[in-house]
Amino acid sequence: MISAGDDTQVRAPQASNWNLANALTLLRIALVPVFAWFLLYDDGQQTAYRLLAAAVFVVATATDRLDGEIARARGEVTDFGKVSDPIADKALMGMALIGLSILDLLPWWVTVVVLIRELGVTALRIVVIRHGVISASRGGKLKTALQAVAILLYILPLSFFWHVLAVVIMTLAVIVTMVTGVDYVLKAHTLRTTSPRAQLKRDRRAAAAFEGAERTAGTGPGTTKPAAAGPDAAGPDVAKPDVAKPDVAKQHGAKPDVAKQHGAKPDVAKQHGAPGASARDQSSPSARSGRGSGPGV
Repeated sequence: MISAGDDTQVRAPQASNWNLANALTLLRIALVPVFAWFLLYDDGQQTAYRLLAAAVFVVATATDRLDGEIARARGEVTDFGKVSDPIADKALMGMALIGLSILDLLPWWVTVVVLIRELGVTALRIVVIRHGVISASRGGKLKTALQAVAILLYILPLSFFWHVLAVVIMTLAVIVTMVTGVDYVLKAHTLRTTSPRAQLKRDRRAAAAFEGAERTAGTGPGTTKPAAAGPDAAGPDVAKPDVAKPDVAKQHGAKPDVAKQHGAKPDVAKQHGAPGASARDQSSPSARSGRGSGPGV
């Protein structure tokens, strides 16, 4: 089980790398230097060593087909086998092409073209290994078979007819090699854009972009929303419109003459003997002349 953030991916258990199929792949890799020594011994002039080189080459190429069938039949397909099997093929075929070119049996341009394609595909497998494993395709298997047949015909000291047949088969092998090289490039691109790892990266980028947009807009979880603008939020230079206030007295139903409603007398001061009235009486002429100044005194 692989945990990646909130996402949990469940991977099926794989078979052990210590199995017969992988052992055959390792044997093929170990046979590469043995084959090279037999092929290049005495500049390829010894027929016996050429035949020994051909025999080792046949055994090594046979293990290529055998290890794949055993792995699939026993359910022992592993990532190690998927990666090491094409590497073993390229090591064997590359050594054979270089050896034949050294012996002037094969043009160097053929060797260079094939090796560039093989090394390029191997580099692609290494680059995209984090996203997944690119298994050998049917076109790749056909390419390997054509190369093996052509190389074997070049190794064996045969007549001119067989040499011409070797040239024809090698030409087909080069064509298939280039076509399958383009196919592997497309597969690598598809794997990098559709793998779970690539999808997880896209989800993280989208989440980061969304959070950045929220922070910019001020609506994210860590931002404070501005207070809503009220009627008094206008600046000091903004003139407020004059709004006519309604008659408060009318709004509350107040009557114009409250005193009359309660029966108040018109001259309250006279009833209670207000001091203002006494002052006016004292200041009159009759008051200044004294009391009892009338005719009856």
